[in-house]
Amino acid sequence: MARNKEAVVLVIDVGPSMHSVLPEIEKVCSLLIQKKLVFSRYDEVGFVLFGTADTKNELKEEIGGYEHVTVLRNIKVVDEDLVDALEKLPRGSVPGDFLDAIVVGMDMLIKKFGQTNKAKKRLCLITNAVSLIKDPFEGTKEDQVNTIATQMTAQGMKMDCVIVRMKQDWETSRRIMEENDFLMSVFSNKSSSKVVYVESPTSLLGALRTRNISPVTIYRGDFEIGAQLKIKVWVYKKTSEEKFPTLKKYSDKAPSTDKFATHEIKVDYEYKSIEDPNKVVPPEQRIKGFQYGPQVVPISSAELEAVKFKPEKSVKLLGFTDASNVMRHYYLKDVNIFIAEPGNKKAILALSALARAMKEMNKVAIVRCVWRQGQGNVVVGVLTPNVSDKDNTPDSFYFNILPFAEDVREFQFPSFSNLPSSMQPNEKQQDAADKLVQMLDLAPPGKQEVLPPDFTPNPVLERYYRYLNLKSKHPDAAVPPLDETLRKITEPDVELLSRNKSIIEELRRSFELKDNPKLKKSARRIKERPSGSDEERGEFDKDADVKAIDSMEYSAKTEVEKVGDVNPVKDFEEMMSRRDNPKWISKAIQGMKNKIFDLVENSCEGDTFHKALQCLVALRKGCILEQEPKQFNDFLCHLSKFCQEKDLRSFCLYLTSHEFTLITKAEAPDSEIPEHEARSFMVKPELDSQNMKSEAKAEDDIMSIYLGGK
Repeated sequence: MARNKEAVVLVIDVGPSMHSVLPEIEKVCSLLIQKKLVFSRYDEVGFVLFGTADTKNELKEEIGGYEHVTVLRNIKVVDEDLVDALEKLPRGSVPGDFLDAIVVGMDMLIKKFGQTNKAKKRLCLITNAVSLIKDPFEGTKEDQVNTIATQMTAQGMKMDCVIVRMKQDWETSRRIMEENDFLMSVFSNKSSSKVVYVESPTSLLGALRTRNISPVTIYRGDFEIGAQLKIKVWVYKKTSEEKFPTLKKYSDKAPSTDKFATHEIKVDYEYKSIEDPNKVVPPEQRIKGFQYGPQVVPISSAELEAVKFKPEKSVKLLGFTDASNVMRHYYLKDVNIFIAEPGNKKAILALSALARAMKEMNKVAIVRCVWRQGQGNVVVGVLTPNVSDKDNTPDSFYFNILPFAEDVREFQFPSFSNLPSSMQPNEKQQDAADKLVQMLDLAPPGKQEVLPPDFTPNPVLERYYRYLNLKSKHPDAAVPPLDETLRKITEPDVELLSRNKSIIEELRRSFELKDNPKLKKSARRIKERPSGSDEERGEFDKDADVKAIDSMEYSAKTEVEKVGDVNPVKDFEEMMSRRDNPKWISKAIQGMKNKIFDLVENSCEGDTFHKALQCLVALRKGCILEQEPKQFNDFLCHLSKFCQEKDLRSFCLYLTSHEFTLITKAEAPDSEIPEHEARSFMVKPELDSQNMKSEAKAEDDIMSIYLGGK
């Protein structure tokens, strides 16, 4: 068997206590084989069932014992027949002994491969471990488990134990379950065994490793702490996104009689001259070009190679900082893990000391990494200490890439606390929302977490592989409905929602729902209704309806790009709500400023003052929401001075009568205007000239205070 191949023996409990979960076990085991057919089609798999009425295994024939253990299939290369065999597992009738089944599975691997292929032989045990294990002929059960674990380690075998415990299983003997759990922990401590407990079909899907990925280092070398201190480390990927499988192009042009046809499509590209479309440009006459303003700058391969940054392979410590200084949302890409070089005791001791010191001081390390020689980019990341709580597992570090300045997206959003009280929830609404959050809590106190990341598979990938298997057998098969187990990942729990209808209804009553007038589009008909026959009127109605629909579609697609004359407030609000480009905020604010100036300057005896005030109110509200108080306050000061110079004091009087003021610090934290200065900004003008001069002087004083003059 090659280096990257794996031999797996699935050891499955089919006793009476497992009958309720066997359908889910059939699915997850079938999925394991399906993925091996896609990614590792030369892997070998065997099946052992225990808890069966019959007995069929070689150890029974050779030395006796090992009853109710059946070898369903010897270790062979995976094929589609194996998937079919797993779709309906036989149901057993007696309680199963998982220790006997493990020994039978080990015997199969030893006889098949002997001492070769270490670390590529794996047992996978699936049981609820609620059945009594019979006493051995000599020694105790713990001694028996120690012997099995020692032999497992000597043969280079690993074991995954998936303990499936549903609600009904907890009604069995507590003593038996505790004893079996203790035996499982001995396996975990004495051998390369991993034990996981699941309580739902959804977690079962993710508990069994359906695809074996060999760990590959991305860096082996020195971790440079200083010129005189270097630690030998290996770096692995800790998490990596599972990509959707690449679908290859398929050709049906090959003869149906050709059994060796690959049906692959080869793609060739030709580059032709614009001046002469019939002339093919050879590679030596082509050069890359980069857009720079209106022109394209040609850069040759040699120039491109010369301008590249080529750092030396290294991992260097830049310094330490408090863990609170590195925010979780700064993390980029996948997570890596730093471990000391295996077998290097000095490196293990040094790395452990560093990790424990950082953990005690609540510090993280900032490091500069170049994983490979000649790598074109440098990454700066954070090392977080991972202190192990197991004696046989050394301490390590988690590594996350941090962003540079160009990678950070600083989007400013208004704080909810700055909104007026009318736009904030009252006590009753807040209480209803709190109850909804508590109802849908995925990790309630005292209970197992629902949808834990370690055991929750990607439903898109799971469904794809199932359909791929179906399509391979039935080419014309339709896409089946979503499986119930996968539905629990993608949709809320139906039972939970039905039990808590009162909470959902209370939330609905707490918030008044209204139609959004912005979504309503009125279609105007240009033509007048004809006064002819019913047939003519019918044709007109059809034509008008079509135009009305077209008008609605057009108006829905058209977006406001400037503050118009008809409804400037509406235009302003729509531009402020656009998030496709940050320029719309500044463009809307500037457009509304210009519109207000036009309305005030072109008024005739104050006929446009009311509309100008509406625009000012909208502008003030928008600047508060977008945290732009300075823009509004500067504008209002400028507008006030403009009115004084243009003899438009009546508009200032109009604003004063409506108690219109600057944006205060209480309304927007970025504002520099205290409450008392905002109240004294608009002083009611008197009719005599002396009072007018005093008013202008007071206003200038406040403006100078606002602008930093005093």
